[in-house]
Amino acid sequence: MESNVNIGVIGYGYWGPNLVRSFSEISGAKVRTVSDFNPKLLARVQARYPAIQVTTDCQDIFEDPKIDAVAIATPVSTHFDLALAALKAGKHVMVEKPMTVTSEQALRLIDEADRRNRVLLVDHTFVYTGAVRKMHELVSSGELGDILYYDSVRVNLGLFQHDINVLWDLAVHDLSIMSYILQSKPCAVSATGISHVPGGLENIAYLTLFFENNLIAHVHVNWLAPVKVRRTLIGGSQKMIVFDDLEPSEKIKVYDRGITINGDAESVYRMLVGYRTGDMWAPQLDMTEALRTEGLHFLRCIEHGERPITGGDAGLQVVKILEAATESMKKQGQLVELDTVEVAA
Repeated sequence: MESNVNIGVIGYGYWGPNLVRSFSEISGAKVRTVSDFNPKLLARVQARYPAIQVTTDCQDIFEDPKIDAVAIATPVSTHFDLALAALKAGKHVMVEKPMTVTSEQALRLIDEADRRNRVLLVDHTFVYTGAVRKMHELVSSGELGDILYYDSVRVNLGLFQHDINVLWDLAVHDLSIMSYILQSKPCAVSATGISHVPGGLENIAYLTLFFENNLIAHVHVNWLAPVKVRRTLIGGSQKMIVFDDLEPSEKIKVYDRGITINGDAESVYRMLVGYRTGDMWAPQLDMTEALRTEGLHFLRCIEHGERPITGGDAGLQVVKILEAATESMKKQGQLVELDTVEVAA
């Protein structure tokens, strides 16, 4: 019988309760300690999970030799210091997204984890959903043909964040999905955005990503929309996908539709575009909760030395794009090139 992986959770605000619940329900994991500055939140932990220890000092978690791994669910500005301290204490780390506030910090965490032979997993939760894994499968199989575009809308009347703009809050989901699904990395980005709150960060933004091979991606994020929309289109030369995360059952629909171009490419004015319309089908999806799938994956990586699907490199890739997008947004959409060599696949 395998022993439990003892886990310490830092932060019991918005996401922490989900992590505690999920790990508590997974065989092979045991939440040993929860840390938070707020005693009222810790009282909730004690009321619901009497066996879990609580502390207002996360140092207690780092210094506990019985804790194997640390899950960090705190504001992004604290991720680097907490994750680095956990790694230096010899713990495996799961850190909320975005991984860090700079790519330099992300690289330091990757180096520390590699040097200490510890698992570093970034909580890109959507990657572990049945819908996103199915899209990855469809794209990887070549069934869609050449990928032409990735277009996503993620809007709602949302919670304004005081420390990060809407790109770092909402677009991080789309970027993590895109990085997992697509076979190539963007080479340049352009972003525009605006703040409607005096002294606040951007609450609406439009991000365009340019790839080689004529692939383009666009992400629209907004905290000021009257309705909630979570929709992504992936267009291939053979088939196309519509992913609507708010659909209760048929979250993915695959359309056998596209265009055929007839005529001499050198004589554009004589070119005729034909439309091809076929069937639509909704593939069956694994409905296991994403956090459970991710938690099991984290444990497997710890126990068997596997590399996480959303490891440090995936987290770094997203942070690099967000950094470049923020720079572009400050310059009203000026194109910012990305270094595609530094980030490993």
